[in-house]
Amino acid sequence: MSKTLSRRDFLKSAAAGVAGIAAMGVLGACSSADATTAAATEAPTTATEPGTTAQAPAETTAARTGTYIPGTYSATAQGIGTVMVTMTFDEENITDVTLDVSGETAGANYGQAAAEPLREALMTAQSAEIDGVAGATLTSNAVKQAAAKCIAQAKGEIPVEALPTPGGETETAAGWLGTEPEVAEADIAETWDTGILIIGAGNGGMCAAAYAAKKGLSFRVIEKGTAPARVRGWYGAIDSEDAAAANEPPVDRAALRNELKRYSSGKCNLRIWNTWINESAAMHKFIKDCYAQYLPDAKVEVTAGTEAVWPEAQGFYFPVCEHFWGFGEVDRQTIFRKIVEEEAGVAIDFQTALVKLEKNGDRVTGAIAQNLESGAYIRINASQGVLLAAGGYPHNSAMMEQLDPMGTAVTTSNVSWPTDTGDGIKAAKWIGAAMQAEAAPMLFDRGIVPPGMDAGYQTLSNGDKAFPATEGQFNLGSQPFLKVNRHGLRFTNESGTYDMMPYAAYNQPGHVYASIFDANMPEDVQRFHTLGCSAGTRKNPQGQLDAFEKQIEKGNAFKADTLEELADLMGFSGVSKENFLATCARYNELFDKQDDEDFGKPAYRLSALKTAPFYGFWMGACILTTEQGILCNENAQVIDEAGEPIEGLFVCGDNAGGFFVDNYPCLMPGVAMGRNMTFAIKAIKIASGEEA
Repeated sequence: MSKTLSRRDFLKSAAAGVAGIAAMGVLGACSSADATTAAATEAPTTATEPGTTAQAPAETTAARTGTYIPGTYSATAQGIGTVMVTMTFDEENITDVTLDVSGETAGANYGQAAAEPLREALMTAQSAEIDGVAGATLTSNAVKQAAAKCIAQAKGEIPVEALPTPGGETETAAGWLGTEPEVAEADIAETWDTGILIIGAGNGGMCAAAYAAKKGLSFRVIEKGTAPARVRGWYGAIDSEDAAAANEPPVDRAALRNELKRYSSGKCNLRIWNTWINESAAMHKFIKDCYAQYLPDAKVEVTAGTEAVWPEAQGFYFPVCEHFWGFGEVDRQTIFRKIVEEEAGVAIDFQTALVKLEKNGDRVTGAIAQNLESGAYIRINASQGVLLAAGGYPHNSAMMEQLDPMGTAVTTSNVSWPTDTGDGIKAAKWIGAAMQAEAAPMLFDRGIVPPGMDAGYQTLSNGDKAFPATEGQFNLGSQPFLKVNRHGLRFTNESGTYDMMPYAAYNQPGHVYASIFDANMPEDVQRFHTLGCSAGTRKNPQGQLDAFEKQIEKGNAFKADTLEELADLMGFSGVSKENFLATCARYNELFDKQDDEDFGKPAYRLSALKTAPFYGFWMGACILTTEQGILCNENAQVIDEAGEPIEGLFVCGDNAGGFFVDNYPCLMPGVAMGRNMTFAIKAIKIASGEEA
């Protein structure tokens, strides 16, 4: 008999464990959101070994003298990701509560930030009957459900839950790919038939679904989470009608292609880039028409003019491509969902996860999925094709460590979407798809941490792995102020794209570094004129100073009347303190000369350290996503190791590779999302026969 994949085993990969997860930041590529992550406690002493059948506690309710069977119990429930609640009981009371909501959305008003108020509420109420936290409804409900199960276990009313552990038979630390699961025919509970199967309700999947809906096509969408991925507010499009309306000349496409070739050392696929270059304006027009239908008063903002010019001192090419619709209750994802559900009458199948793809000969014919609530397997036949839009792998520690050891080593904060665990990548590899050979993480220089904390994974008490920072993205980190290592020494030119500082820190102690500035920050950042989402600091410096004060309260940032006092607060001592003070003095000399003789930073991005108060904080990289995925051609068709298309299989977004290689330098704000949605539409056109 074939070995079947149990619901519990499948959740090991579907949820990528129950910790080591943090969600993507606020609506765009960047945010200055705060988050609180509670680590999971050790496995409950009363639970059975992972993978075995849980048994009811030996002591029954009738035999007990108190309300509870003393001990520690854990349970999980589905929020945005997987939530774990661990509760300790004596005979009459809940004595301790630990929440792992690291799979929830990061941000001051979102799921991760709800951890502490929910924990306090459970302790105060001594019950799972508590009020939820505003802005974190899904997380709150999951915590209440899991807490109720813990209480029921402690009362002996239900069997003790045997929790999934990281790894398992389909994925281990020794091999991220593992083996393709086997599902017995007898275990397939139902069969669905459709034209196009879209796997993933992220920004690409929802765009593809909306386009299919507008074309009257037969399609279904499955999503292992409980809601579509949060909208990414910006997207990149070349030579759109709105760029022309802003009086921008056509983009210099030769210069653009040469820049792409240069930053990727020639490793990117320019044929794929040409699809975005040539068809992203049409993608923008599709989205604009959707807004016109559902939110006609919305206006798109195109980053143009001086706001889109990187000063020539460093020679970066910065094309006009960024389009932004603003933030509000109705956004692009909401509009797409209305089109799918109301216009096409298609219900998105949430908590339905990809298990494996199916083929008939050389053609992909559909997929096996699993309902994460019931555990039931579903065969989905897709007569026109399957689109993999399941994201990257930033929430899969085995993939991160093996596929991107450098990116993993320099990262302190993870703000990616919690369901991005590489499912689509693994499923495609299992049937012979080619994968990009080199990593391409989207790293931002904004992962604020307290002194002494190293970058890279930390192992939690339950064995899971998580990046250490809990504060989301700290926007001020992207400003090119003086940066020093733990020895108090400057080590690089601080002016560059977002990923350059974290990569430079790979060669420094702990893979972290400190940023130092003085009271002239509001004026300095105007002169620096950073672009993309880092311009948020320039546009609202007081807001960043307010955010800094909050980080001071948390012990993550420091302000002092003298540089010597700042050195003490930041943990410098002995020779390191002497180096730090000498480095600051040298930096002032370079500023006075307006010539960075040491590392070549452009003069306009030098700053003085002369006016109190002085500010400092430690940081590493903040990962937004991974861009190392399955290779495709210019028609979004997945290719095999021989470079030939796999019939019936398409890919878009972070699930796809070949576009970014080695890095995402953010020379073009919104280009990743623009690529995502351009290829989502392209896949539907090819699959449906609209284009040959």
